[in-house]
Amino acid sequence: MLLCVCCVGLTACSQPDPVWRLEGMQGTALWHVTVNRPPATLSEAQLQAGLNNAFAETNQLIGSWEPTSTISQFNRYSGMDWFSVSPKLAKLVELTLHISQQSAGSYDVTLAPLLQLWGFGSHDSAKERIPTQAEIALTRAKVGYQKLQVRLDPPALRKSQPDLHLELASVADGFAADQAGLYLESLGIHDYMVEIAGEVRTRGISPRGDAWRIAIEKPQEEAGRMVQQGVSLRKAGLATSGDYRNFFVKGGQRYSHTFDPTTGSPVTHNLASASVLAEETTVADAYATLFMVLGEEKAKAFAETHGIHAYFIWRTDDGFKTFATTGFSEAFINN
Repeated sequence: MLLCVCCVGLTACSQPDPVWRLEGMQGTALWHVTVNRPPATLSEAQLQAGLNNAFAETNQLIGSWEPTSTISQFNRYSGMDWFSVSPKLAKLVELTLHISQQSAGSYDVTLAPLLQLWGFGSHDSAKERIPTQAEIALTRAKVGYQKLQVRLDPPALRKSQPDLHLELASVADGFAADQAGLYLESLGIHDYMVEIAGEVRTRGISPRGDAWRIAIEKPQEEAGRMVQQGVSLRKAGLATSGDYRNFFVKGGQRYSHTFDPTTGSPVTHNLASASVLAEETTVADAYATLFMVLGEEKAKAFAETHGIHAYFIWRTDDGFKTFATTGFSEAFINN
């Protein structure tokens, strides 16, 4: 959802320090890492291998597409006693439940059965369907963040319903970016940018010698990718959620992959894109998802009330309109 504009524009005489650009796959998403001034004791090949391993560890923790991952094992587990997990996963689930409670359930990481009912998550367009209200009601009975508990010490999860399904896709890319960033910092790397599926984590300075320049994409479905707004980041995570990449149209009606837990159906408001800035990309990722559920008016009010730095783009009859919270405008917009 974000265009990473990391234009270097440097010549050999003005760039004495090396810049490494690495990439790979995290599940089905492509990741990019740019490192400015890497340590002399580390080789680029060593860093590539280390990052591959860091992303693989994240997959094994929260990748619902990985049958052996911790989250997949928890989803298959039919018991209702405590299920041991790593401290990282327990803290991540604690964050998601906090936002669920904070938003009165508008954000919910147990929605997977509803997504599957509507055919989202499948590459087969024939599975995209409009279920009956009876089917939605039956499926909603399998959903609810209140049926999930987390314990930090010792770290564990517990479900109050055997078929409860935990899906952390709404924070997976942000979490992966943060974990990769922490790995880089453990190696003594302080100037870097990590990007995965549009979610970004930055620290330090860019190869230009100033802040990392990132662009928020215009939420258009056709005519290529265009920049809507630029931001400059030094120590922040930026995440964007939108409705213009994953949707289907049937009977002239557009159905987004963003669901309202209170109805069990895709949202119907005009918000096309929500971008959030936070120190940790995981947090930004979760709130961006929440705002796409709430819609432009409720999201603006929520962001202002809770001091969340956010930027919204919504559709009108005359084109797109935008709104940036006070904190977003003052701290991050690159004019």
